[in-house]
Amino acid sequence: MTARQHLLSRAHHVSSALLGSRLKCARQPCFNTVQRRLKSTDSQLASLLKISPEVADALATNKPVVALESTIYTHGALGDDLYLEDIVRKNGAVPAVCGILAGVPTVGLSTEEVTRMVHEGAKKASRRDLAYLVGKGLTGTKIHGGTTISGTMVLSRLAGIRVFGTGGLGGVHKGGENSMDISADLTELGRTRVAVVSSGCKGFLDIPRTLEFLETQGVLVSTFADGQQGNIDFPAFWARESGIKSPSVVQNEAEAAAMIYAQEQLNIETGLLLANPIPEEHAISRQDMEHAISVAVSEADEKGFSGAENTPYILRRIRELTEGRSVPANKYLVQANVARAAKVAVELSKLIDGGSRSSQAAASTVQSPGIRKVKVEIKPEPSKVTQQQQSNTADILVAGSVALDLSCDYAGGVDAQGNKTVSPLAHVSNPSHITQSVGGVGHNVALAAHKVSEDGKVRLCSMVGDDIAGATILANLESSGLDTTCIRKLGREYPSTRTAQYVAVNDADKNLVMAMADMAIFSNHSFPTYWNSAVAATKPKWLVVDGNWAEADIQTWIEAGRKHGARVAFEPVSAAKSERLFAAPKQGGQLPLRLFPNASVDLASPNQYELSAMHGAATRNEFFTHSWFEVIDTFGMQGSRDKFVRLTSAEITDMGLPQQNIQLLPYIPTIITKLGAKGALVTMLLKPGDPLLKDSHHAPYILARNYNDHPHVGGVYMRLFPPVETVKDVVSVNGVGDTFLGVLVAGLAMGGRVENLVDVAQRAACLSLRSHESVSMELVGLKGDLRLAVEKE
Repeated sequence: MTARQHLLSRAHHVSSALLGSRLKCARQPCFNTVQRRLKSTDSQLASLLKISPEVADALATNKPVVALESTIYTHGALGDDLYLEDIVRKNGAVPAVCGILAGVPTVGLSTEEVTRMVHEGAKKASRRDLAYLVGKGLTGTKIHGGTTISGTMVLSRLAGIRVFGTGGLGGVHKGGENSMDISADLTELGRTRVAVVSSGCKGFLDIPRTLEFLETQGVLVSTFADGQQGNIDFPAFWARESGIKSPSVVQNEAEAAAMIYAQEQLNIETGLLLANPIPEEHAISRQDMEHAISVAVSEADEKGFSGAENTPYILRRIRELTEGRSVPANKYLVQANVARAAKVAVELSKLIDGGSRSSQAAASTVQSPGIRKVKVEIKPEPSKVTQQQQSNTADILVAGSVALDLSCDYAGGVDAQGNKTVSPLAHVSNPSHITQSVGGVGHNVALAAHKVSEDGKVRLCSMVGDDIAGATILANLESSGLDTTCIRKLGREYPSTRTAQYVAVNDADKNLVMAMADMAIFSNHSFPTYWNSAVAATKPKWLVVDGNWAEADIQTWIEAGRKHGARVAFEPVSAAKSERLFAAPKQGGQLPLRLFPNASVDLASPNQYELSAMHGAATRNEFFTHSWFEVIDTFGMQGSRDKFVRLTSAEITDMGLPQQNIQLLPYIPTIITKLGAKGALVTMLLKPGDPLLKDSHHAPYILARNYNDHPHVGGVYMRLFPPVETVKDVVSVNGVGDTFLGVLVAGLAMGGRVENLVDVAQRAACLSLRSHESVSMELVGLKGDLRLAVEKE
């Protein structure tokens, strides 16, 4: 059910109640009135509620989505290293952080937007505060609001999100029968159909009265048993047991999903509370917690802390009384709850699909007791693409690496003299924040192209090993929507084959200290028959080949692309690997690359170092031969330094970049040199009759024209595209160049021209610069801009 269908369903019940009996509403005139009201309601809501493109797309296509509250960031004390969104993604779902951004109710807040709310300050926003904050925003007063559980439930329900992962629920405070101090979370569960995964309620609350209140509200409360038998306690947040029996028990995520599905089909509008006990290794014993809570609550009463002041004081004293153990426990239970919520969302999505969604989704990467890791079993690929795969044509086929990336950020420390340290120390264990993601140049290019392609016809052809990393990658690829039919899994018949992995060690300022890469799977194993079969089956418009392959495999891929009518792009990966394109011919053999107008490679996207390395390899291996001069001579490039300086700069010219581009053009007719903060230098060999040769707007960028009526060479186009913006809040440079190429090739596959696509590709790269992921999930927002660039004349 899409977000719109959820809204229509909700509005239908409201309208029916206002109009009277269902019998009356069955009449045609009344039905038309309802329909008009529904359209009005839907339109008005859409004008207020902002849903991020990624979340909207996921809801529309029944991908699993997990709501997250924003108050955990704006008012929490757990720091900014929770990685909750990463955990949701790694378990196969799409995260949707909810909040009020400058007066706008938003579902799917970006990292940058949450950071803005934290820095600029935000009010706590429960149900009662939403209209106030949004109304203020409508009248010009832009206030941020970090949504609590109740506020997040409201926004989730409006958007159509069914599952919400959080820490601990509010409840009835001790003495609540007199003070009436009862959390709005409980009444929200009584009227808003969202499944909330939490570690019960805060342990210092009156748990029996909280459960009784929920029962009165008609809320299903069920605790995950994880294989335990007999009586199962309702959890007490920091402790796994509360001494109070859970009203009901759920065995696993599939059962939980079935309950959510049943609740929806029965049209019961109350919420569901799925209690997830804290992982055992992070729990604090029930006895220790009861002592700390008793002291903290007594002191709060004695000192007169009540209302909004009560909970912060109790939490502070519990932290002190447990000698700080409650803080990491709080962090780990939130992470475990979010992981479980993602798995429930995946199972629910499968159930709604009628079981058609593959069980490969969501191999867990969070180590928590009671959360079983999913081992993905894939049968070994045949030597050729199967008949079923042959029906899966694609606009873009990316042949390249996929790897499991680990980023280790040093958490800081103190040396022997008591000084703070920024860099990790050698020969010792260092505290760090370690994040895991799926990367690899080929994967990044394919994912970027997939995110901005309108029909999603992008395939990745790569290899993984029969190991945990490989299973994790396959599950992640499927959850991101990338087709895995061309991923070759090397089983036990290929001993010592490991899935590619990359480990980056960064200092406290997140600057790279050192990195380790194990990409041997791509250079040690070759399956040329399979590579040819993959290209023949997919029939791509564009084939992207990255430099991680062995030299022979790069040539195999390129030849397969040309044979089956694909245009070929080469991504160099690194200076060392870029040289593989210009490998020396075998003894007595011909050069492995053909020249323009039948060039083997149509486009390459090196940075300045990779360009220099490619040029050096071509020089050493004698690619600049007599045949090459025949093409170069048509350019008429004598005495062109002044032109180079005019079209680029004296600095770039002195670096030799324009000259190297020109000399490589006969082998690669379009070269886009990525220059980071200086932009991108496009150099293209134009055929006679190319529209750029006649367009007055592009006349300044025509470096040379051929006036000798050469049948194939019309001129040379060179243009330095300045950066579209200066990014100061850089999060990571990993995957930025890959994002650029992926978006560019996506536009080319749609029929666009390079000169019209560079700026959109640069904007995409900027989004990845600001993202913790190698490829920003916000790229989906550029689909419209890419289409406009493609249609530009």
